[in-house]
Amino acid sequence: MKVTIIGSGYVGLVTGACLAEQGNNVFCLDLDPKKIEILNSGGVPIYEPGLKEMIERNRAAGRLQFSTDIAASVAHGDIQFIAVGTPPDEDGSADLQYVVAAARNIGRHASTPKVIVDKSTVPVGTADRVTAAITEELEKRGLPVDLCSVVSNPEFLKEGAAVEDFMRPDRIVIGTENSPAGLRAKEQMRKLYAPFNRHHERTYYMDVKSAELTKYAANAMLATRISFMNELANLADLVGADIEAVRQGIGSDSRIGFGFLYPGTGYGGSCFPKDVSALSKTANEHGRDLKILQAVEAVNEAQKYTLVEKIDKRFGKDLSKMKFALWGLAFKPNTDDMREAPSRVIIGELVKRGAQVVAYDPVAMKEAQHCLDQDFKENPDGLKKVSMVNDPMMALDGCDALVIVTEWKAFRSPDFDVVKQKLKNPIVFDGRNLYEPSAMEELGIEYQGIGRHN
Repeated sequence: MKVTIIGSGYVGLVTGACLAEQGNNVFCLDLDPKKIEILNSGGVPIYEPGLKEMIERNRAAGRLQFSTDIAASVAHGDIQFIAVGTPPDEDGSADLQYVVAAARNIGRHASTPKVIVDKSTVPVGTADRVTAAITEELEKRGLPVDLCSVVSNPEFLKEGAAVEDFMRPDRIVIGTENSPAGLRAKEQMRKLYAPFNRHHERTYYMDVKSAELTKYAANAMLATRISFMNELANLADLVGADIEAVRQGIGSDSRIGFGFLYPGTGYGGSCFPKDVSALSKTANEHGRDLKILQAVEAVNEAQKYTLVEKIDKRFGKDLSKMKFALWGLAFKPNTDDMREAPSRVIIGELVKRGAQVVAYDPVAMKEAQHCLDQDFKENPDGLKKVSMVNDPMMALDGCDALVIVTEWKAFRSPDFDVVKQKLKNPIVFDGRNLYEPSAMEELGIEYQGIGRHN
């Protein structure tokens, strides 16, 4: 099938590459010429395991192309995926200007029937806006308004495992309208996703608004579990319980399960913060307060300061003569995404207290430097207190303590003898509970996790 992907960002690139892998002829559009230049020269502007190799393979086979040509992109695909960004607006709602602009471009150039697929994460009612924008452009050109049919097909991709998630999905959600055009669109989507349903049916068909809400509901539920466990972990610290034992105790209940029950320094990235806020805003627009989600957001924001509070308690708030090693900058492992990353808050607070920070991350340091440049734009002297090195052990040299923020596999089994040797004080503040407190005590390392009690 001929498919166009509008927006060659995280979702668009993964979607385009994976659909090409299944034999489709895919045209990826982006209006950023630098991004297209990178892709056409064999590079990939984001880090995602397995994605670069898949793109190279399908470009070589002629199934995947990248361009800035809007007219060509509309002409190419019978199915047009809109996978542009929906950044948070000032009031927390999703900014749909890029989605609507993409829809208008389709309406201006379409001359044959098209299925328009909202792949971007968008609030309930967006399909109506997309339909209205396309209809307006088609009417200007004297074309039938049912030339295009809009479908909701939200993505459920985890950064760091997105290729695997797309190729072996838990579920595929497709929302269509109950109309002749909607039924035709449903059949087109069924054909497109047929290879993903060979072993068993993974597709859930529903109305468009239910599909739009499903995406937000899923991310809000996962974010809620994270904030709930962070609240319990903080309580465990106060009462002397071990949150790891609690996690196992409740996770073994089949009604609860173990997923997303790991406490830490709070969630970040491009999805959970934005989607929880946007869902709350949607509710507000309809006269409803989602009090649970308000609490989820508040807990998450406070949790980013938890490690700093532990450092304050241990060393005091004047850290002007201290230096900290920090392992992990990305908001989660297997990605270079620094959006809403807890590391940015932690670094900012340590520098505010006068400390120096030496940071290491396996893949995110270039993106982290760009983000920190923005964070310290008004405080260039503070930025001078932050440095980055290319080896985790090198980061420890002359530091007073180690702070772990991201649970990269490379951090799970370090040479603790070397860690002790390099640190002035053998102290580890572990924001991801990578180590056992009793084992650390035996090694002679002071250990402070999140809700861990030895």
